[in-house]
This record gives sequence, structure tokens and C-alpha cells, in this order.
Amino acid sequence: MLPRPSWQHAGRRPLQGLTRTPCLISLPGASAFPKPRQAPWTTPIRYVSLQAGEDKTGHISAGSNEGILFFNNVYPISIRRILGLPAPRLLDRLVAPLISGTGPQQVIERAKAKKGLQITASEVLPRMREGGAFVKFTHDGTVSTSEIEKVLQQYLRDEPVKPWWAPFRRMRTKIVKGRPWVEDLMRMPAPRLRVEFISGEPGGNPVDAVELSQEELFQFFRPYGKLSDIVMQPPDSKVLPKFAHIDFSTIGKAIMAKNCMHGYLVSQAEGGGAKGTILRLKYEQKIKPRWIRDWLFSHPRIVIPILAAIIAGITVAIFDPIRTFFVKAHITRVLHLEDNRLYKWLKGYAEDFIRGKRDDDEAGMDAIWDDRKSNIEQVQTWLMETADTFIIVQGPRGSGKRELVVDQALADKKLKLVIDCKPIQEARGDSATISAAASSVGYKPVFSWMNSISGMIDMAAQGATGVKTGFSETLDSQLSKIWNTTTTALKQIALDKRHKTDKDAGLGDDEWLEAHPEHRPIVVIDNFLHKSNEGGIVYDKIAEWAARLTTANIAHVIFLTNDVSFSKSLSKALPDRVFRQISLSDCSPEVAKRYVVTHLDADVQDDPVPHGKEPKPVPSQSRTDLDELDTCIELLGGRLTDLEFLARRIKAGETPQKAVHEMIDQSASEILKMYIFGAEDEGGSRHWSAEQAWMLIKELAQKESLRYNDVLLDDILKTGGETVLRALEQAELISIQSGPNGRPSAIKPGKPVYHPAFKRLTEDKVLKSRLDLAILTHLTKIESATIDKCENELLLLSKLKSQPAQMAGRANYLLNKMMVSQEKVEKYETEMKGLKKVLGQEY
Repeated sequence: MLPRPSWQHAGRRPLQGLTRTPCLISLPGASAFPKPRQAPWTTPIRYVSLQAGEDKTGHISAGSNEGILFFNNVYPISIRRILGLPAPRLLDRLVAPLISGTGPQQVIERAKAKKGLQITASEVLPRMREGGAFVKFTHDGTVSTSEIEKVLQQYLRDEPVKPWWAPFRRMRTKIVKGRPWVEDLMRMPAPRLRVEFISGEPGGNPVDAVELSQEELFQFFRPYGKLSDIVMQPPDSKVLPKFAHIDFSTIGKAIMAKNCMHGYLVSQAEGGGAKGTILRLKYEQKIKPRWIRDWLFSHPRIVIPILAAIIAGITVAIFDPIRTFFVKAHITRVLHLEDNRLYKWLKGYAEDFIRGKRDDDEAGMDAIWDDRKSNIEQVQTWLMETADTFIIVQGPRGSGKRELVVDQALADKKLKLVIDCKPIQEARGDSATISAAASSVGYKPVFSWMNSISGMIDMAAQGATGVKTGFSETLDSQLSKIWNTTTTALKQIALDKRHKTDKDAGLGDDEWLEAHPEHRPIVVIDNFLHKSNEGGIVYDKIAEWAARLTTANIAHVIFLTNDVSFSKSLSKALPDRVFRQISLSDCSPEVAKRYVVTHLDADVQDDPVPHGKEPKPVPSQSRTDLDELDTCIELLGGRLTDLEFLARRIKAGETPQKAVHEMIDQSASEILKMYIFGAEDEGGSRHWSAEQAWMLIKELAQKESLRYNDVLLDDILKTGGETVLRALEQAELISIQSGPNGRPSAIKPGKPVYHPAFKRLTEDKVLKSRLDLAILTHLTKIESATIDKCENELLLLSKLKSQPAQMAGRANYLLNKMMVSQEKVEKYETEMKGLKKVLGQEY
């Protein structure tokens, strides 16, 4: 007869009423246990449907001639711990005992065949979370459970069972001595066990339980595996029930000990006291499950910057190569359909078939390029040299800078990058600026919208932690990323021309780039310093980036600018270099006339001449009104945009004189709208007033050039005069010419056509009287304010009790100043009467 289970010594009755009817296992993987053949006298195997014990009670009972074994390494523990529960069905099938050969009933059947054991597995309860299974077995009572355990252990040593997921760990089995608690709670196994000591008497006081010593605990638990440590409860601890911690070397040994020894009754002979002591075991996490999460949430000052660094690192590793590829594709234009030869041929054929004529924009430009041939050749020569400095092409708006450089000097250059600063500078907000800068170089993907979101996150985190987290990035850092990626792409493009067979293949990258300036790509920065008074961060970053490209011999850099003071901005980036500069001015009258005539004759010259017929006469030969061109061009000047507009109007049927007069009238209307009435409508948001702009218009109408310093001495420009002039230059009403040493010396109209437009405006009596009246009113206020200051100071001096002789000079000075101001006020009022009379008589 088998000895009674240990829990029955405590007066506890095993659960009864278990049926012996077979049922299918519904848990994944449990259904894979094969059903062995049964002897005619044995009871069929019962497959428990849940991991909650028999009838979901949490316990397993064993009657007479019955015992319970626990097999480990039936399921993989580590995979379950990583994936959690429930696991994917496919994984359950791959690790099922039927596939891996780890079915406990199979092992028992094979042991019976080889060792002659007379036992039969009656129930199998899988413990997938713990990687094992309980097996209840019956026997004939001729051998003890300890003998059965030894036979099975010897069989597993002789013929080890190793699953495919753990080829170096074999299956082991132990007899269950206690009363296992079979729960299906979401508790994960751990190598540490918490052993609580419970009184063996039902309902007994926890204080009565005997606390086992380390030697006794070692004796009970060492058979289940190597122990790392046994930690007893501190003597002064008031925690009940009393407990001890047992650390196993591996998690599998702790699982075996917990399932075999939980509920074991330590008798008095074994040191459990008169009433006995029950061992209650549970897994104890050395690190609490939420400790990591709590630490992360408790230290945002450390965690958030680290998280930001990790995100930034992942972003750099993934997106930077992609962005570099797109920048290279943008420069080399490998992804542009319009650069395909077949596409170009089809497009040209279609244009010739449909239009059959040259583009109006290209007509007449040959005359301009012939005049500027030396400038084109100069740029091409500089690009063949190794000088590490900027090439600057400066000229007024509409002088053809971009066409000269991009369309003429760089016509045969395929590796060129043109960056237009105008859309970047005019973009509203940081996100729009980043998008415009990225679009200009082909930098993508760009998540400019993330800048606003990360900024809000950074602000919230800073409010909570008190320090910056680094999630958000400034416009400066975002632009730096774009330009740095472009630098990498440009350098790779330049080095693509290098071959191992070259005679200087042994040179380093920097030396090779310095020795081969012809292979460097060309960066053209157009509209540099466009609206520079509105903020310079974009231009500063571009200038610094261009300086790096130039000094590192990565690319040639050409700046196209309208601003005559460009050297002040660029000298910050390259302070020790002398720039190579080309200044474009308006065309000479001869070239301007040739441009207009060529533009008029372009359509007729392109028409095919039928065989046997004379060619049609060109407009310059058939029209009699082209004699007016000399006078018209003298009024209009040599600005390309104005000349093109003139040619279009003449081509439409107007006479040159009528076309020019209408252009002058149109320019006069634009001046009134933009600089006179527009200044009033803006409500003072502009840096000049209508009176200041009119004063310059009136003076320039009489003279084509004004002395810069003389203008600043005018009473209406005494306060903030230089700011006003710079603002009007930026708005293109005037242009400031530089003299010796780069200082401003002269003021001229912003465009040649503005000079006759200024005259046209001053010829309008009503307009002139109105604006002159406004100027005189403003000057009267200035002089009246001066008089008030002098009177107040004289009043203050008169209140002194004693009048020292030294005060006489100051009093005379104030009186003379008052007299001068009074004379001016009287003069202004006399002039104002005449102007008011004109306004009262004229419409």
C-alpha cells in the first residue's frame, strides 16, 4: 500500500467525485498529447480542459494507489515569457509535445516497456506558463512512489528527452510531495521562491508555525537543484506569516521545487513542531514587475532626453541615407522625366509642329549675350580654377543674372544645384521655411509638421521637469540638417568621377577634390539677401554652408544677388577671402535697341520661306515708327524686363512712343500705390512715411542722382534717415550706389523708368500740392515741438531765484533757436496757403 498523501496528515480530505470519462483538451498545445493505448484493466486517461486544477478548484487530489508526477521542459518557458499568454496558435503547434516528443504519457509508456513499471497515466494537466505538466498515475501497489520516481529518473538519464527548442536541456521528473496549487493567474515564474510557514492545524494562529532553519530548508529543497542562496526573514520583522527566500540557480529548478513542495506538511520529526508546519510556496520577483515602469515615470529628466536621443539615432540611421539619395537624384536629375532624351525629342517635335516658332522669352537674347560674352567666359574660367572663394554676380532686379549664369555659363554643366532663397525667406512660420528649404535641394522625406508637435511636447515636459528635453528642434538645427545632408550628397557626386585607374588614385578624397575642380558640382544661390531686413537666420545658415562647401573643395558656389551690400553678409562666413565679383548693369542704348529689334523680327525670321518666293520683310524694315526707339529707350533705360515689355507692346501694334508713355504712366501709378498711399494704408507698419517717400521722388525728378549724406541732412529725414533709405532701397523705389571703401555715396531711382515716372508725378499739380502740404505740415510740427522745448527750458530758467551771468549764453541760444524755428514756421504757413489755394481750385 502507498503511504497516505502528506496533506491528509493535516486532516484535509482530498477532493472526491472525479469522473473517469475521457474528454478533449481545449487548451492550445494540450490537445497534442497523444492518447496511448490502455490496458484492459486500466482507466482511460482524463485530459483536464483548463489550467485551474480539477473542476477548477486549484488543486489535484490523489487517492489510494495513485500518485502525481511533475515533468518539466514540456513547453518552452522563455518564449512564453516573452510573448505572454495567449500565445499564437502557430507557435503552440510548433512547440506541442506531439511535435517535440515531450509528451509525459509517451515517456511513461516507453519507461513501462523498458523498465517494466506497472503504472498508468490517468490524468494530464499541462502547465504551459511553467513549461511543464502534472501527470496523475495509478499503480498496483507493489512498489512505492519513491521507487517509481527513481525508475523514471534513471530512464530519463539513460534515454534523455530533449525538445528542439532546448537541445541542451533534458526532461526531468519528480514526485509531488505536497499539495500543489494549480492556478491560472497571470503570474510568471521566477528563480526565487518565497517559502511561508503555516501552522499545520486548520485555522491555527500564524504565530504557532515553526520557522525552519537554513539547514532544514536546504535539506528539503536541495534535491530539486542547485541553490544560490537562502535568505531568512529578519529577526525583528513583524510580518506574518513568517517566511524565507530561496534562490535557485535556474528558473527551471525553482519551478520543479514549487510544484512538488507546495503544501508539504513538515512533521514534528522533521522539525515542524507538535502541530506540524505547512510550506506555502510562491514565486518572488527579485525586481518588482512595475519597478522599471515606476522608475521611468519617476525620472523624466533622465528618461526623456535619453528617449529623444534614441529616437534621433534611429531617425538618422534610417532616414539620412534615404534623404541623401533623394538629394543626389535631385542634383543629377536621374528621376526627372523631362531630362530623358526621348522625352525631349518628342516634346521638341510637338512644339515645332504646334507652334513652329521660337519662344518669345528667348527671342532677342542673343544680342544681350553677345554684349555680355566676356562675363559668361569669366564665370566659366573661374569654375575651372581651384580658388576656394565665392563667385558673386550682382545686379539690379531684372538684369538677367540667373539667365546669364544658369542658361549661358552653365549650359553644358549637368551637375548643378540651383537654390532660390525667395520662397525660403517668404515662407510663413518655421514649418513652411523648413519645407521650402528641403524642396529646394530635394531633401525628403521631411516631417516639418512634427516640429510644432515636438515643440508642444518639449514645452509640456519642460513645465513638468524644469529642464529642456531636446524633443523639439529649432529652425537653426533643422536647416543645419538639410544643408549637412546636401553636403554629403554633393561630396559623393564629386567623388563619383574618381576611378581606380586614374594616375592620382592614391590621393585622399580632399586632395583629389582640390586637384580636380572640373569635377566639382556647382551650387547657384539665387535671390540672396532677398528681403534681408526681415530676418537673417536663413541667409546666415546658407552663407556658412556655402563657406564649408568652398573651403572643403566640395563644390563651386555662385551667389546671385540684387543687394549691393552683399559683402557685409558674406564676409562673416569667409572673412579671409577676396570674392570674385561680376556686376551687371543695365544695357547700353545700342544693345537695348538691338534687343528690341531682334525681338520684333524673331517670328518672321523663324517662318520657313517657300521655294521660289522672296522672304517676307521683317518688321524693323517695314515699320516707319521705329525711328522713335532712340528717344524711347533713352527714357526707358536698359532694364531687360522693361525692354521685353516694350517689345511685346510694339509687337501688339502700338507705336514705341505710345508704349513708353503708357509704361511710364503705369510705373507712376505703381509708385503711388506702393510707396505713397500704401504707406498710409499700412498704418505705420512700414519703415517710411508718405512724406519721406515723396521728398525723395520730388528731388530725384529734378536730378537723376542725389548725394547720400546730403539727403540725410534734410529735416524730414533727421530721425531714422538711414533706416528709411535702406527700406526704400529694399522696396526698389531707389537704389543706393557705393563709393570708395564701399560706403554709400549716391541715390538713384530704383529702375531707369522711374525717373520719367517721378517727373510725371511732380507735373500733377493737385498731387504735388497735396503731398507738399503734408510735408510742410510735418515740418511745422517738428519746428513747433522745438519751440515748445525752448519755451519750457526758458520758463525753468526764469524760476531760478538768482540769475547767474553764465546763464546768459544758454538763454540767448534758446532764444535764437526759437527765432529760427519761428521763421521756418511762418515760411511754411505762407507756402501752405498757396498750396491750399491750388487744392481749392483744381480737381
